[in-house]
Amino acid sequence: MVAIIKYNAGNIRSVAFALERLQVSFTITDNPEEIQKADKIIFPGVGEANTTMCYLKEKKLDALIKNLKQPVLGICLGMQLLCAYSEENDTRCIGVFDEQVKKFQPQGHEKVPHMGWNSILPTHEWVDRNVADKFVYFVHSYFVPVNSHTSAITEYIQPFSAAMKKDNFYAVQFHPEKSAAVGEKILCSFLKQS
Repeated sequence: MVAIIKYNAGNIRSVAFALERLQVSFTITDNPEEIQKADKIIFPGVGEANTTMCYLKEKKLDALIKNLKQPVLGICLGMQLLCAYSEENDTRCIGVFDEQVKKFQPQGHEKVPHMGWNSILPTHEWVDRNVADKFVYFVHSYFVPVNSHTSAITEYIQPFSAAMKKDNFYAVQFHPEKSAAVGEKILCSFLKQS
């Protein structure tokens, strides 16, 4: 069973629809016991970092997420909140990845937010190598710089982490649930982890 963490995030239903298409059983929950019992966890997110962290702290989900032992996938804001700090409203985050989330600075014709389809270059085995140079869907104004945990890289204004991994924590900046067949492959790559 996959648990999708329920909180004030904007893309929970689209993640649920993606799992339905893959015929994967799931529950949407903010119940700590249900989350801890799940085989895998998806931590999605569309929203603002500071407001979301306040909500997670109020529900004590921040500490729960950090201490999970099964595979956890952070998506978009979920990936950023797994980092230590975000420049978005000076936000202390969960701290699984000891990284700082930075704001894109617009350059030339490259505007912020970064919105649309971009290719990814996998650098770590959990991201299916067959998706190299394939396109996935992004919507974000903040990014995680390339670091020792980077699993895939995308270039927009500068190279940044499109995916990361540390221990049982996996993360993607793009939206696999909105990235058609390529996104399904990446979700399947995560769902195969143990």
